[in-house]
Amino acid sequence: MAERHPALMEQVREAFPYGPRQHRALDDLLHEIAHGVVEPLGPGSSDRELWLARGPEHFGQPWFDAPFLWAESYFYRRLLGAVGYLDEGPWQGVDPFAPFKRAELGGDLVEQELRSLDDLVGAPAAERATALLQGSLWGNRADLGFRAPAGDSTPAGESAPAEAVPGLVADDSAALWALLPPKSRATVAVIADNTGRELIPDLVLIDHMLDHGRAGRVLLYVKPRPYYVSDAMTADVVDCLRRLSGAPGEAGAIGRRVREAMGSGRLEVRTHAFFCAPFPYERMPGDLRAELGAVTLTVLKGDLNYRRLVGDRLWPATTSFADLTAYFPGAVAALRTLKSDVVVGLDPRTVEGLDRSGLEWRTSGTHALIQVRAGHDVAAVSVPPRAV
Repeated sequence: MAERHPALMEQVREAFPYGPRQHRALDDLLHEIAHGVVEPLGPGSSDRELWLARGPEHFGQPWFDAPFLWAESYFYRRLLGAVGYLDEGPWQGVDPFAPFKRAELGGDLVEQELRSLDDLVGAPAAERATALLQGSLWGNRADLGFRAPAGDSTPAGESAPAEAVPGLVADDSAALWALLPPKSRATVAVIADNTGRELIPDLVLIDHMLDHGRAGRVLLYVKPRPYYVSDAMTADVVDCLRRLSGAPGEAGAIGRRVREAMGSGRLEVRTHAFFCAPFPYERMPGDLRAELGAVTLTVLKGDLNYRRLVGDRLWPATTSFADLTAYFPGAVAALRTLKSDVVVGLDPRTVEGLDRSGLEWRTSGTHALIQVRAGHDVAAVSVPPRAV
């Protein structure tokens, strides 16, 4: 709030030739965060009453006193208002983060990753599935709002012995694939996180599920508007698909299959206003709960989705993942690199080894997890206990 958000606002300001009104609004927002109190949206804002109801106790208080999940969500809403994204006029609908997303999508790293798909041609299906799941998992590091430590470029925690500090701190990948056996033709929901270097591996994994019969249909959920710098929207899905389809070799073939899947309805892009709300998934509205309850498995990508899934609290790391997600309407899997202190479901010996390593393993993005909880009778589940 004190460092990253001001830097982001300056990047947005420099990326567009905004006029005096936008510059004044950005200056006012920056001053309010640093020196003032949380102000409500203006009287002309269509969602003013909605936000007043979402957290009335936070208005009139310092920004730093609000829960971070709420404050960050409201910050991005205020930023969109400052640059005119939501207002009638020339800047309506212009994504303030688009230049950063497109720069990453056109970079050399994406090119290398697309070429690497050729190495999987002819690989056994199980080996290919493992590689693509890992690609989708570690692609979550490609978060334009997150900065890993300087010099860190590998996802394996190689600064310490692998057996003492594993890069993958929890691995339920076998349970994930058990829910999606070959020829199962399951319906899978994927709640996306970042675009670019994360969304492309997500699309590649989705193609594998469809092409190998692990899923008969996939619902890809994205954000309804710009959020958290690099979070994916429908326009970003289109950009990533164009990048895939225009590539040579296996990447291009995958892109064409994904496009065909969208045309036939086997892959459907969806969104919901709740994905930009400042609440955990435990408070998801009934229509979204019904949609996710009807699928075989919901896969949530990324750190923010994880915080919203288990509750954005400082749980003991050994707290049961199954207990905290018992409210979720069906089987759920979390694929996430660790960029915040929130983590649950770890073995005590794993936690002990990680803590002894001296690494900032919870926040550095050098470690990751795959956690799965199978479905159940939701009506029979009690509300999980609150964190200490």
